[in-house]
Amino acid sequence: MNNYDYYRIFYYVAKYQSFTKAAELLNNSQPNLTRYMNNLEHSLDCKLFVRTNRGAHLTPEGEKLYRHIAIAFEHIYAGEEELRKDHSLESGQIIVAASETALRLYLLSRLERFHEKYPHVRLKLVNYSTPQAVESLENGLVDFAVVTTPLDIKEPVRKVYLHTFREVLLGGSKYRQLSAVPHSLQELADIPLISLGVETGTRRLYIQYYAEHGLDLAPDMEAATTDQILPLIEHNLGIGYYPEELAEKAVSHSRVFSIPLKEPLPVRHVCLVWDSARPKSIAAKKMLEVLMKDRQA
Repeated sequence: MNNYDYYRIFYYVAKYQSFTKAAELLNNSQPNLTRYMNNLEHSLDCKLFVRTNRGAHLTPEGEKLYRHIAIAFEHIYAGEEELRKDHSLESGQIIVAASETALRLYLLSRLERFHEKYPHVRLKLVNYSTPQAVESLENGLVDFAVVTTPLDIKEPVRKVYLHTFREVLLGGSKYRQLSAVPHSLQELADIPLISLGVETGTRRLYIQYYAEHGLDLAPDMEAATTDQILPLIEHNLGIGYYPEELAEKAVSHSRVFSIPLKEPLPVRHVCLVWDSARPKSIAAKKMLEVLMKDRQA
């Protein structure tokens, strides 16, 4: 028997002031515990307990030892309880970096279901552009990221596709007539264009898209977030690209109008991105598992 076992027995006997109670809790026999405490007293060269018919009481030396042992074991048991709660998902925290489009198109509904099933797991959501989300992941600031393509990653960061989507070119009532027939990008070059900022993956995607068709992307207005683009379009400040799924309500209510293009728009994906070299908490592993299964389904 090692010192840890001796001190564990000492803790239980001292806490309950009873060899009988300690033996019951430790699933051992009273004579064994008595022998072990005699050994501990011998090794420490002092008396730890005064045994009476009413129980086992600490000596002054025993009181001193108990103050230290109690702190240690209470920390150990608190740690074990915390791990138990984490394992059963009765606690824990997950930090997720998400781009706005990925959040609205895919992640929000999954977070809702996860929270309903594991209400005691705390969720911290950080709203980043795709490049910022990948950088925060590489720096170990988040557990994983859910973002939209395009994105640049390198090992040990990995990705899987969760959802496929397309964007549409939209205009407000001022540009309603453009929805009648397909137009080329060149034909629309003189109409004010609304775009996200240069630090976003979306902006880089459209720079490449325009370049592939012999044009330079020259937005007349920059929005800070995807959510800002739709109201700017509705108020006729220009035309702009917006996720088709998120535009359905505005299109159906004729607040904005879809402008067909002759040049096919690129297919985009919502991606799950994680650092395969960095350990994950039990809660983060469970959410990754849920997102992966949902993708497979």
